Amino acid sequence: MILDMFNLRDRVAIITGAGRGIGAAIATAFAEVGADVVIGARTESQLLEVADAVKRAGRRAAVVPGDLSTRTAMEMLVQRALDEFGRLDIVVNNAGGSMPMPFLSTTEDHFNEALRWNVTTAFNLTQLAVPHLLARGGGSVINIASAIGRFPDRGYSAYGTAKAALVHLTKNLACDLAPKIRVNAIAPGAIATSALDIVLTNDALKNEMIESTPLKRIGVVEDIAAGAVYLASPASAYVTGRVIDIDGGVRKANLNMRIPDL
Repeated sequence: MILDMFNLRDRVAIITGAGRGIGAAIATAFAEVGADVVIGARTESQLLEVADAVKRAGRRAAVVPGDLSTRTAMEMLVQRALDEFGRLDIVVNNAGGSMPMPFLSTTEDHFNEALRWNVTTAFNLTQLAVPHLLARGGGSVINIASAIGRFPDRGYSAYGTAKAALVHLTKNLACDLAPKIRVNAIAPGAIATSALDIVLTNDALKNEMIESTPLKRIGVVEDIAAGAVYLASPASAYVTGRVIDIDGGVRKANLNMRIPDL
């Protein structure tokens, strides 16, 4: 049956930034279709809540709290997967983020941090995971990019550039790791998470964003989780090097940052 192609039974996935929002939703969704998960984020209490949701879905979760911005932290995630579950099949590079700001207010440190947090982390975890994915005959790597990495707008010289780099890293790794490991990305649009609280709590900004989105709504984390299940599962076995836009149909920024001309 076609539904069997979306089954992840007994697979093991690492998901970064999994304490809340998109990462937490992906971890729970993977559990619901049969996977065990290794989840990492800064806040242990949040991870434990996600682990409880995974357990309620009938699967196991290994919690790895800490700063995931270093290669050492990524080594800990991979080792925990091997120690706890004895295998690794899926990697979701979800950790990332950076605040938009005017170009002349963007410091070198802020720019470098955006690249390190959004791109270098994905490079490190993927490189560390590859030998273990190959040991299982292959696997799937999913990078969580952003719609703002697909088109330009004011205020995103750091974050937008970093997410654009992650998109291109995805395509390069798909070439490097074929045919055994598939590498794809998801480019979310505006998704209702805590990162969007400043918009969701302001009716004027929220309505502006909705009206500028062809599907006339703000996305929910389950929209992204469903795409991740597809890319992790045999349903996408003939897909690599692609970016799936889950963005409500936007082709430009759907919120004016109100950054004035210089």
